[in-house]
Amino acid sequence: MPIVTLPDGSQKSFDKPISVQEVALSIGKGLANAALAGKVNGKLVDTSFTIEKDVQLSIVTEKDKDGIEIIRHSCAHLLAHAVKSVYPQAQITIGPVIEDGFYYDIAFGRPFTPEDLALFEEKMAQIANEDLSVSRHVISREDAIEKFKEMGEHYKVQIIKDIPEGELLTFYQQGDFIDLCRGPHIPSTGKIKCYKLLKVAGAYWRGDSKNEMLQRIYGTAWSNKKELDAYLFRIEEAEKRDHRKLAKKYDLFHMQEEAPGMVFWHPKGWVVYQQIVQYIRSQLKHHDYHEVNTPQVVDRSLWERSGHWQMFHTNMFTVESDERVYAVKPMNCPCHVQIYNQGIKSYRDLPIRLAEFGSCHRNEPSGALHGIMRTRNFVQDDAHIFCTEDQIQEEVSSFIDLLFKIYSDFGYKDILIKLSTRPDKRVGSDAIWDRAEKGLEDALNAKGIAWEHLPGEGAFYGPKIEFSLKDCMGRIWQCGTMQIDFSMPERLGAEYVAEDGSRQTPVMLHRAILGSLERFIGILIEEHAGNFPTWLAPIQVAILNITQSQAEYAQKICEDLKSQGFRAVTDLRNEKIGFKIREHTVQRVPYLVVVGDKEVAQQTLTIRTRTGEDLGSMTLTEFEDKLKSECNNKS
Repeated sequence: MPIVTLPDGSQKSFDKPISVQEVALSIGKGLANAALAGKVNGKLVDTSFTIEKDVQLSIVTEKDKDGIEIIRHSCAHLLAHAVKSVYPQAQITIGPVIEDGFYYDIAFGRPFTPEDLALFEEKMAQIANEDLSVSRHVISREDAIEKFKEMGEHYKVQIIKDIPEGELLTFYQQGDFIDLCRGPHIPSTGKIKCYKLLKVAGAYWRGDSKNEMLQRIYGTAWSNKKELDAYLFRIEEAEKRDHRKLAKKYDLFHMQEEAPGMVFWHPKGWVVYQQIVQYIRSQLKHHDYHEVNTPQVVDRSLWERSGHWQMFHTNMFTVESDERVYAVKPMNCPCHVQIYNQGIKSYRDLPIRLAEFGSCHRNEPSGALHGIMRTRNFVQDDAHIFCTEDQIQEEVSSFIDLLFKIYSDFGYKDILIKLSTRPDKRVGSDAIWDRAEKGLEDALNAKGIAWEHLPGEGAFYGPKIEFSLKDCMGRIWQCGTMQIDFSMPERLGAEYVAEDGSRQTPVMLHRAILGSLERFIGILIEEHAGNFPTWLAPIQVAILNITQSQAEYAQKICEDLKSQGFRAVTDLRNEKIGFKIREHTVQRVPYLVVVGDKEVAQQTLTIRTRTGEDLGSMTLTEFEDKLKSECNNKS
């Protein structure tokens, strides 16, 4: 008879098989009421799961991360149930959990409207209030196909036919609604209380633009109203900070249909772009990187040798000339190997660090494009380090120091680190992957920093460390990477002469800090809501005169500031000073210098900030020193 070991180490013995729900009840009625699922020997199961032998068990409630995931998963089913109740002719497809919520893809004869979403929410509330029990059923492949055919769910039939033979099939039922699913699910619909449908978007069936367009309904679900309200507030705030809206407001960039997924940078936006490039370039020089530049268009044969063509060619733009096929480069690494291969390298030359602000093109699906966050043309702050295996740990450690310094200068202190290991689709032997994964793991452990393991998420040529930022709204942005690659240097013939005179293949470390410059600037725009720190602001100082008698003095101040490298403008229009101040404040200029007759007489400046703070009177030298300190310290 089973002995159940609980998370605190205590044990409970039972004289017969017992369900997870019954174990929870034996501990206490409150826990039984709160139980959403169980974790048996580390595997999530329904509360109805029967325990027949000794196990380790934890009861999952809404307080657990797994509990929230199960609520969201079950809420996706609740949405599908509601849609089918309102429109029986609709066909359901898939409804996974995503970050902070869920979605469900649905086939229907016309676009859903906001009024439809309101109807669905009302129906979801009704089904939840009925507190219908949710039951799990095992079904054979043949019976499942027949069952969903009878229900008219043709997409579900396609899904079932694609499931490998012998895999266990289960469906869940709540009232008269049935959906194919692995589970687990909440024990009854009444456990879902705090949710909101957010929007509808188009989505191709199975993500293929050749297939029919479905409607994707997005929603969110939380364990309590306070968390739901906080999330909805973040969504509202994110909408206000949308980088596309702010780019238009502050004249930073635009995009248009003639160049989908590509950016037209305006003068102010290009200033921000160039400031970031110059800053990164200065950091690279300090860490002994050599900047290079490589061709935009390269013969297909190189991409075949590197392995990219086999793995990535559907995302490449190609051109033909002189009966040859060329690819517009989607990444820089094979070209950097070509630079490394020029001339014989000794072990004494390593490590060699090659960096490039490399312009890349990838044929992303049009539905995935999103402002400058997801583009088809982007520039990577890319670099590749060629080193020996013994140098991996030191190089990764040095890179992490550099990355943390740069992120800190941009104002990001909370860095999440994940180690992504071998995917199913990859190049290189298992032995090579073992060495590569161990190299990164050892480097992280030696650094003494916390990290999370992501199995199966590595690049096709090697494992990688992912570095993610948390912004002011709690959103996570994956930016930096460090990837270790034993395969590509060998495939492309990279060698060095070892100390014993033998020819060896160097290890290649692929690394980026910002990732895509376009995407990183989008993140910064939303982080600061257009209020760029002084060192990044397109215009740092606006000099405003009160009357025309101060125009010459204002122009002299502007020229002096420019000569010191500051981005300054004058506003000498015949407008009231209050009007000028408001206009430049709205444009988020960090400092406003106001000059009147008193300032001319005393040869001083009156300084205001864009937040309205009056800094009082300063000399030009004092103000320049303040700007220099602020820009140098990235404050």
